[in-house]
Amino acid sequence: MTDLVKVEATTAQALLQHIDISDEGRPSLVPDTAPEVSILRLMEAGCYADAIKLLALGLPKRESVWWACLCSRDIQTPETDENNVKALVATESWVKKPSEERRLICRQLGEATGHKTPASWAATAASWCHGSLAGPGEPAIEPPSHLYAHAVAGSVILAASMSDPVKPEQAFSRYLQQGLHLARGGSGKPA
Repeated sequence: MTDLVKVEATTAQALLQHIDISDEGRPSLVPDTAPEVSILRLMEAGCYADAIKLLALGLPKRESVWWACLCSRDIQTPETDENNVKALVATESWVKKPSEERRLICRQLGEATGHKTPASWAATAASWCHGSLAGPGEPAIEPPSHLYAHAVAGSVILAASMSDPVKPEQAFSRYLQQGLHLARGGSGKPA
């Protein structure tokens, strides 16, 4: 039994087909059990990026993107440039009320920030949740159902790495606890 009520996949195997796990992380996987088992084992083994990828894909799209927002917000400083601030605000707005208009704003800001920051990847994740990958006037190209999770994982991993470039383990652990809190039906802000 798992307490990750927001994760719909019944086994880790259902998620693993859409992500790459590191060679170091593979021994921690238990594909035929609930994803929570593999996520916790990856965390215990210090394979944080693998645990983040698995959890990002397991969460529903809005919760997953919200997780990226929480991590991006955590590392924002007064020196954060205007486009990254706008990207994060736009993504938070999309999470609160997804719409095509908000998705397109996220897409534009993800591109404007060059996919180099956690906020940029959070915005990109929102833009990959629905709608079309094609530009205006081009035939619609629906994003693969798992694409958003790759951008979420990139955002969370980058935020942890930027939080403490020398010893990011504490940030990885904190961000994973936020993601697990979301997966348990919480706000992503554990007490």
